Amino acid sequence: MAERESMEYDVVIVGAGPAGLSAAIRLKQMDPDCNVVVLEKGSEVGAHILSGAVLDPSGLDRLIPDWKDRGAPLNVPVTDDHFYMLGEGGKIRVPNMLMPPLMNNHGNYIVSMANVCRWMAEQAEELGVEIFPGMACSELVWGDDGRVAGVVAGEFGRNPDGTEGPGYEPGMELLGKYVFLSEGVRGSLSKQVIEKFDLDAKSDVQKYGLGMKEIWEIDPEKHKPGTVVHTMGWPLNESGAGGGSFIYHLDNNQVYVGFVVHLGYKNPHTFPYMEFQRFKHHPMVKELLEGGKRVAYGARAISEGGFQSIPQTAFPGGCLLGCSAGLVNVPRIKGNHNAMLSGIHAAEAAIEAMQAGRSGDTLTDYDKVLKTGPVGIDLKKVRNVKPLWSRYGLTTSLALGGFDMWTNTLTGISVIGTLSHGKSDAEATEPADQHKVIDYPKPDGKLSFDRLTNVAFSFTNHEESQPAHLKLKDPSIPVAVNLPKYAGLSARYCPAGVYEFVGEGDETKFQINFQNCVHCKTCDIKDPSQNIVWTVPQGGDGPNYPNM
Repeated sequence: MAERESMEYDVVIVGAGPAGLSAAIRLKQMDPDCNVVVLEKGSEVGAHILSGAVLDPSGLDRLIPDWKDRGAPLNVPVTDDHFYMLGEGGKIRVPNMLMPPLMNNHGNYIVSMANVCRWMAEQAEELGVEIFPGMACSELVWGDDGRVAGVVAGEFGRNPDGTEGPGYEPGMELLGKYVFLSEGVRGSLSKQVIEKFDLDAKSDVQKYGLGMKEIWEIDPEKHKPGTVVHTMGWPLNESGAGGGSFIYHLDNNQVYVGFVVHLGYKNPHTFPYMEFQRFKHHPMVKELLEGGKRVAYGARAISEGGFQSIPQTAFPGGCLLGCSAGLVNVPRIKGNHNAMLSGIHAAEAAIEAMQAGRSGDTLTDYDKVLKTGPVGIDLKKVRNVKPLWSRYGLTTSLALGGFDMWTNTLTGISVIGTLSHGKSDAEATEPADQHKVIDYPKPDGKLSFDRLTNVAFSFTNHEESQPAHLKLKDPSIPVAVNLPKYAGLSARYCPAGVYEFVGEGDETKFQINFQNCVHCKTCDIKDPSQNIVWTVPQGGDGPNYPNM
């Protein structure tokens, strides 16, 4: 292998999302001489950012108090907040007065987090932060003392079989006194660090949802900027899966239409993508979208475990930030404010350590403030909502979860303590012969679309001459185990059509169309055999989200 060059920084940050960029900005605010680099696998900052998103500005208020004067793209304040229970042909509105105060969206903003991150990157660069997009971090660099000492970024030019091609570039080692991993949900390096240092030994299993989103341009007469709509119930109540939807009216006659399916579903015949497409045919949604056009599509996993699933977030040489630690508030469907706060806390802990002459140690102060400060307080109030939902289903959990959030809000105490999640999402999957096959209607090409057509609207591209970034621990398992036992559920859980079984009988083969991958990580999470490992492709490859 060609020898790698190396560069040294004070802090190396993996991922230019809200957590990583907040950390970079805060580091330079506290010490302008701090040498900071941010490495982003997307082709540009924001290219891989997909979020709802209704943004609670509390994190941004703390990081950049004058963000309005600086032109932050928070242009659509929430004006109306609606929550509905859906049946197949109708809806019932849940009165806002029944909702705990933390569920109130007034004071929040409907945003494109991709564009918020692009703006944050500009603020960071003005402070002197170096940001390198198109630089996927494929390996960790370990110090002689066992700490995380840096990352390998920018490796290009391997052949499909993994050997070095004629234009092979080995990448560089970027070394830091501290390394911040802000890769988003189920990051490949974060997984390694959690396993290496047993960071989840004292936390509950992490739980996940699959979030899918389309941007629609609609009839101006139907457009109501600032309107927020959340729903639960149909169609997921028919398949037994948990989840819900969101519809956010932003500016320019556009709406975000999103759908979340909890990945703890039991029935392997469940097809999350088709549940989303089916949802758009509900009379309420159909009336809104008819006459409009879809302009973008994307998908990503969401960490849903909450407070009890946060691992130890500090390790020798670095920290886990944002969704790499799992900081989403599930009932609020919000995590960006907590991601920003985590970046701020990590930066402050690192600056204090470096000013004291330390480097490469475990920033225990970060882990403590994350779990006892504003992020921990935000998540602790809602910690039982997800496990209640998983145990008792929608109707019962809605009542119990609402009661628990109210008591936590009013007294700071939960009468039911802290519930456990139980099984992981992979373990929750049951054999196909225990469940009925679900017959999904065919997409009509107007409101609903097949996966491959929609993937084209994620503007995804992967160089086909590289090795597949989706690895199988055992190539025989998909056909020998997952097909007969789980009806080949990978052909359904992937929202981009990456996996398919081709041929019949003894000629059946498992095909991985990695070129379609939108980097959602669902396969890494839901595969019941835990046989699929998501790794990074070449830098710059993947989706190219415009305004997600």
